Amino acid sequence: MPTPRRGDGPRPPAAVSAVGLRKSYGDKTVLDGIDLRIPAGSVFALLGPNGAGKTTTVQILSTLVAADGGHAQVAGHDIAASPDGVRAAIGVTGQFSALDDLLTAEENLILMADLLRLGKREGRFRAQELLQRFDIADVAGKRAATFSGGMRRRLDLAMMLVGDPQVIFLDEPTTGLDPRSRRTMWDTVRSLVAGGTTVFLTTQYLEEADQLADRIAVLDKGRIVAEGTAEQLKAQIPGGHVRLRFTETADYERAVAVFPGAATDEEDLTLRVAGDAGLDALRALLDRLDTAGISAADLSVHTPDLDDVFLTLTGDGATGTGAHDTPRTKENQR
Repeated sequence: MPTPRRGDGPRPPAAVSAVGLRKSYGDKTVLDGIDLRIPAGSVFALLGPNGAGKTTTVQILSTLVAADGGHAQVAGHDIAASPDGVRAAIGVTGQFSALDDLLTAEENLILMADLLRLGKREGRFRAQELLQRFDIADVAGKRAATFSGGMRRRLDLAMMLVGDPQVIFLDEPTTGLDPRSRRTMWDTVRSLVAGGTTVFLTTQYLEEADQLADRIAVLDKGRIVAEGTAEQLKAQIPGGHVRLRFTETADYERAVAVFPGAATDEEDLTLRVAGDAGLDALRALLDRLDTAGISAADLSVHTPDLDDVFLTLTGDGATGTGAHDTPRTKENQR
């Protein structure tokens, strides 16, 4: 009998699973047979350019749109056979807040509680709890129309949680928010997951996926072209290198001889040494410099980030990524 390996054992239950999901509108295929498995109590991020099928995926899994093929379960309920069971177990928020601007923050929450038939006492208690949780109790009596973008998002998310859903779908939830409000939303998502909630996130902010997601899938032209942790995806992309800069021409010329495959820049006296930027590789590089008696003025490390992953995997589709059309270089100065 083989010895169990570390990490062996039953996988955690799937909060969301899908096999072969397909959807077309006329002759346009939006989803071309995608498979998903999202463990309970985790954050899953779906990345993709505009038109890749992200919102359609959320609409199908939340029973707003019927799939043309394949099957899926959410919180243990089949989306086709038990749509009411799915709806009772989920919360959904889209790119724009679904608030009644004529109502106050508290009234919006109570309205949602009434729609969910929680009962007057329970609904009022739940509203007060969420006002405190999302730090909007001090504006509970103000109309939603007066709220900033960040406050509207917090209220929108609070309304989604009135029914205490097991799975929440966040379709580009931080679109249009300033950096401070975006980070507040990230903290909120982390607290939800810490409490056992499963989060399905679609986003075009690659840093958002990097910060929040346990697993990431890249969707392009209706197909999932890669899936894994952020580090696993980054490891698939070539382009890691170490940049060495010299102040003395003699040191630069000796370094060129030590690293014959490096890209050179004689004017700036710099070398770009391709390869793994892990600690072992850096130690080996520094040892080679020390052995040769070469002194570098500074060293910086470039590792592929999710922008590089996105642009590499989605090709021309990356033109829909707005502020992320150009890969960013992540330099760690030493």
